[in-house]
Amino acid sequence: MIAPRLSNADLPMFFEPRHHELAARVLAAAPAIEAAEQAADEPARDRAAAAALAAAGLFALTSSPPGAPGAGAPDGSDGSDGSIRALDLCLARELLGWASPRADSIFAVQGLGTYAVIAAGSPAQRALLPAFARGERIAAFALTEPEAGSDVAALQTRAVREPDGGWRLDGDKLFISNLGLASHAIVFASADPAAGRKGITAFWLPLDTPGATVTPQAPIAPHPLGALALRGCRLPADAVIGEVGAGFRLAMQTLDTYRVSVGAAAVGMARRALAEATAFVRGRSQFGKPLAEQPLVQAHLADMIVDLDAARLLVLRAAWARDHAAAGARVTTEVSIAKLGATEAAQRVIDRAVQLFGGRGVIAGAVVEHLYRAIRPLRIYEGTSEIQRTVIGRAVAGEP
Repeated sequence: MIAPRLSNADLPMFFEPRHHELAARVLAAAPAIEAAEQAADEPARDRAAAAALAAAGLFALTSSPPGAPGAGAPDGSDGSDGSIRALDLCLARELLGWASPRADSIFAVQGLGTYAVIAAGSPAQRALLPAFARGERIAAFALTEPEAGSDVAALQTRAVREPDGGWRLDGDKLFISNLGLASHAIVFASADPAAGRKGITAFWLPLDTPGATVTPQAPIAPHPLGALALRGCRLPADAVIGEVGAGFRLAMQTLDTYRVSVGAAAVGMARRALAEATAFVRGRSQFGKPLAEQPLVQAHLADMIVDLDAARLLVLRAAWARDHAAAGARVTTEVSIAKLGATEAAQRVIDRAVQLFGGRGVIAGAVVEHLYRAIRPLRIYEGTSEIQRTVIGRAVAGEP
């Protein structure tokens, strides 16, 4: 394995000594994380990747109760959301993106699935968080539907209050990561369709609840993914996370927290692609000399490193801004710039890496071939590139 470093120049303006300690912990876990890909089948690989993340204690970064050791300040005074620091999250996802896009996805969705409980859960709901922080339980984030993707307010899943005060959920969720591994999911449903987004409510759903059915889906970049059908799924009154009608706000807070880290994962994948391509062109000779000495190859490498460095700086700037924002302040535009810039740049870097490998780059099992499939979904999930352009464009157009 080509081993990554913390950064090209350690970027002291962003990183502190504790970040080097975190990087060392992730890198120490990388061999076990990569070895998970040797398991017998896809479900076994998913389980092995989750086990490696748990053994390294990495789920504590996403799912610890507020105030837990290693978490942020309980009141968010350090710029975190009580337990989530954006720079920590981005560093971990960059290195996981290098080692295993599968593990990176499982890690990130564990955070998506527990964030609302951290932010607004009841004491009983939060009491489960240590099990998620240890990786003994896995969470999913069930928002997307067949007819409601970017337009979250259009979701059709319904929550009807029962005479005993409980709830009945009916609807369908699609493209939900971690299904198949997850024990619980946060499910968003409308308790008052006439109220639009103000009727959307978040529910904490044990996935073994009668009426909840998981069907596996097979993405181009393997990781646990599935559809969730809810048919007369009954939940107690205390399954609501936060308040009735507060689900849309919780969903947006979750995505705002994790969106910048998508760019970090893209940077990690692009760094791996650049390293693999550089090693290949140094060792491969054509026309009497190494490919690395061919001017056109050097031009490809130059474009790759410019894209990669720019993407990494956009991500770290947005993460730093988020961690240091005043209470209640948002850095939505900076995060959208980072997510758009990094995922689009990483796609270009990895595409060039495949080109430099030639025929070897399109053979199943090659590292760059896997990265080529893995990078594509990042331009779609947690806000498509088109949505990010809309957010950025509105911000620019609204400036004096």
